[in-house]
Amino acid sequence: MTASSLFWLEQLHLSSVLVFQGDTPSVTTLTSAGNIGEDGILSCTFEPDIKLSDIVIQWLKEGVMGLVHEFKEGKDDLSDQDEMFRGRTAVFADQVIVGNASLRLKNVQLTDAGTYKCYIITSKGKGNANLEYKTGAFSIPEVNMECNATSESLRCEAPRWFPQPTVVWASQVDQGANFSEVSNTSFELNSENVTMKVVSILYNVTINNTYSCMIENNIAKATGDIKVTDSEIKRRSHLQLLNSKASLCVSSVAISWVLLPLCPYLMLK
Repeated sequence: MTASSLFWLEQLHLSSVLVFQGDTPSVTTLTSAGNIGEDGILSCTFEPDIKLSDIVIQWLKEGVMGLVHEFKEGKDDLSDQDEMFRGRTAVFADQVIVGNASLRLKNVQLTDAGTYKCYIITSKGKGNANLEYKTGAFSIPEVNMECNATSESLRCEAPRWFPQPTVVWASQVDQGANFSEVSNTSFELNSENVTMKVVSILYNVTINNTYSCMIENNIAKATGDIKVTDSEIKRRSHLQLLNSKASLCVSSVAISWVLLPLCPYLMLK
């Protein structure tokens, strides 16, 4: 299983809770972000109703005339669904009875960003809550040592980001050092002309040190660490989604240290 797959398994439990309790049942939504081209989840829960046929779930989006999705009488009713969501939405039908109204959104698009409303009707009454959904692109970086006989350098590469992120290098030994003058970062548009590949090179690195390549935009922050000694090279990565208001981590995935082959010239030192 890839790191990206592991990351998306965690997306059902996010942050920034919004609750509407003016009428029963209470409805809770969780702020989330979608990765362009992948599937995303808009999370919504409500106070359960023992009778499935009495439950109505409507997802709406601000500025969109039709419905995003509707579930009623125990099944989907997409007769009033807006064309832009056709064939792209699903609820977790087997979990509706326990209060899960979350929406799975397939093939997330940049235009899916916006304010959504999760509207619930049960035998107890009506309730709703808004959800802010952000869209962009983010991916886990991979840091490798460039093997050559003259000097040591590190290459940090991440395949998909949008909006354009910032890239900052850090070092465990030289904490607080500014590596901007000894690094070079480039952004290359991918084939769909929206997301970009990020490549950053750090020059003049020293062994017996741990370096971090940190990539961040307003949606996510990813870090690739590499530990270089004269006997081994280890690498690990970490990705976290950021809360749009407070820039707090709401979901993350980390990869433990992985041992890499040592550069031949280091073995000779």
